[in-house]
Order: sequence, then structure tokens, then C-alpha cells
Amino acid sequence: MQEFSLLFPGQGAQIPGMGRDVADSSKDAMDIWKKAEAASGLPLRGIYWEGDKEAMADTRALQPALTAMNLSLWQALSKKVRPQACAGHSLGEYSALCAAGVLDLDTTLAAVSLRGALMAGSDPDGKGAMAAIVKLPLEQVEAMVAETAKETGLTILVANYNTPGQYVVSGDREAVDMVGQKAKAAKGRAIALEVSGAFHSPRMQGACDELAKMLKKAVWRKPSCPVYSNVTGGPLADGESLKEAMLVQMVSPVRWIAIMESMHRDGMRNYLEVGPKAVLGKMVSKCVPSMDGVSVGLACDQASLEGYL
Repeated sequence: MQEFSLLFPGQGAQIPGMGRDVADSSKDAMDIWKKAEAASGLPLRGIYWEGDKEAMADTRALQPALTAMNLSLWQALSKKVRPQACAGHSLGEYSALCAAGVLDLDTTLAAVSLRGALMAGSDPDGKGAMAAIVKLPLEQVEAMVAETAKETGLTILVANYNTPGQYVVSGDREAVDMVGQKAKAAKGRAIALEVSGAFHSPRMQGACDELAKMLKKAVWRKPSCPVYSNVTGGPLADGESLKEAMLVQMVSPVRWIAIMESMHRDGMRNYLEVGPKAVLGKMVSKCVPSMDGVSVGLACDQASLEGYL
């Protein structure tokens, strides 16, 4: 069997029509979509396969749909591909856990459906926001965040460490806007993200506590390969450690730079992104110290699957 380090994308990777060709070619893939619809109570195939852009952005639908997409691709790949390691960005970490055998499919789909509903309802007044800050070093972004928090007394933090030069801040909308203005003044860029709240920040604590009730009841198995954690940035090799990390994942920063550095340091060289489009694969070269001997592939549709199968 082929061996790859699997990368599963999260929110932002969704595209119209995703997964339709795979599901049309495989009853098993179609069944995953049907299970995701049952878990979420939403017509996910109608939303994403017909390209309802407004509904597609709703995290209540997005989280189970993207997970169904990722796992329908993995279900096909698993016949010929063995994971050397798994990692997923934010929401994508649930796909990684399922691919590594830590959580079963039904539990995974139930968890992401609940997660999406809780996150969608966590900020009914729209007080939270997120923005990507690019073209500035981490030290400068952290200084802007600390300065803004001190000036305003509002919640603001670095929520995603995506690549050197791309960081996401999250918190109270006024504070996020202020950091964006400071970034622009420093010759950087601030890109507002279309999200329904301040994800990976203390504003998600209530939703995190509710999700934790479900996660604590789930069966967490020993992974078939190391799963690199968003919370720690390193590999975790037992179900209990992974559970403890996931209990706080929703309010913890996504340490993607650390994940990629750790995977490279641990000898991972062949990466395969499993999702609708190239997102994480593009980050590899920006995060690892050298691309010598490194390959990055993408399994995103039926045609690309056939290349691996």
C-alpha cells in the first residue's frame, strides 16, 4: 500500500458541487453524505451540490458537509493508502481522528454537526469576528494584539498560526478591526473572514463546554498512526490524550505551523491533502525548513482518486 501523511482541511475549503462525482461513483460515499444529513438534519447534498452559496457559508451545514466530503474521499483512498500520520486544520481535525480510527464515522458526523450548531448559535448578536493578518511577522502581530487588548479591555488573540506571514486574529469585532487598521498602517494586510463568530477564542467557551459533554461520552480508540494536534502542535498517540486535547480545541489556537514543523522533524515527507481543493498543501512549503525530498499531493475528486487507486 502507498503511505502518506494525510492533511484534512477545515472551514474555507468548501466549494459548490463538492463530492458529487465521488458519491455518484460509490454507494459507500453516498451513504456518508446521507449519514451526515441525518446527523445534522439538513439537506446537505441540496445545499452544496446545487451551489446555494448563502447556505453553504452557514457553519451548521458547512461542518457536517465538509466532513462528509473529506471522509468520502478517505473512504475510497483507504483501500490503497495507509496513513503514516494524520492532521486536520480546525474542523478538519475531526476527519483526521476518524481516518486514524480514533472516532468512528457516526460519532464523527454527530460531533461536527453539534459543533456547527453550537458555533452558529454562540454569537447571536454578531459581536465576534476574525481576520487574517498577512505580510507581517508574528512578533509584530502579537504586539498589535497585546496593545489592542490593553487599550480596549476587549477579547482579542492570535487564533490561527497558519504559516509564517499568515496569522488569524479572533475576538470582539471592535478589537479585530483595530488590529486590522494597525496591520494596514504597518504595510501588512487584514482580510476579514466570513465567519459567524470569534472561533478559537474564549467567546466559544459556552459552545465548547456543551460539545465537551458529548465528547466525554464518546469512545476514543488508540489511533492507527500519530495524530498531530491543533492544541499542542505535536503528535498524540493515545485516545485519552486526543480526547483531552479536543475538549479544549474550540477555544484554543490552531498551531498549524508547529504541526507542519513537527511532522517534518519526525520524518514525514509525502503529504496528501484530502479535501475539496488545495488549501493545506500550499502551506507546506511555507512551514517546513526544506522541501528537499518532500512531495505534496491532492485528492479532491473522482479523477484524482483514480490516480491513487
